[in-house]
Amino acid sequence: MMKILLAVDGSKTSLDAVKFVIKHAHWFSERPQLEVVSAHAQISVPRFPGMAGIGKAQMQQYYEEEGGKRLAEAKKLLDQAGIRYEARVLVGNLAEVIVKHAAKAGCDLIVIGAPQALIGSVSSKVMHLSEVPVLMVK
Repeated sequence: MMKILLAVDGSKTSLDAVKFVIKHAHWFSERPQLEVVSAHAQISVPRFPGMAGIGKAQMQQYYEEEGGKRLAEAKKLLDQAGIRYEARVLVGNLAEVIVKHAAKAGCDLIVIGAPQALIGSVSSKVMHLSEVPVLMVK
């Protein structure tokens, strides 16, 4: 069974990638397994004398909430199409965590929305870093 990592950020282009996977699910003899991920850059929180820091649990909650917002529309579309998936929020360098997760999860393909501006985009970095084939949906 094919396993696909579908990277989304809530943008129109990432939702186009979700719609593409839904529309072309029939290409596979069996429905592929989907890992739907949203990556969030890790935030460095400054600490000042006399100021209580933000705890690890608070930061994780923030990442999960923000990632959940980015995943919401993709999950809605996949639910409406009856396509099962595992949704995750990844934290770190965006392109790197997407590529690492695809390898760790044993994905056969990464599907990602085409960037609005090709230079410096997460999509193009994923293409350069990944050993897993990448399908960029325009």
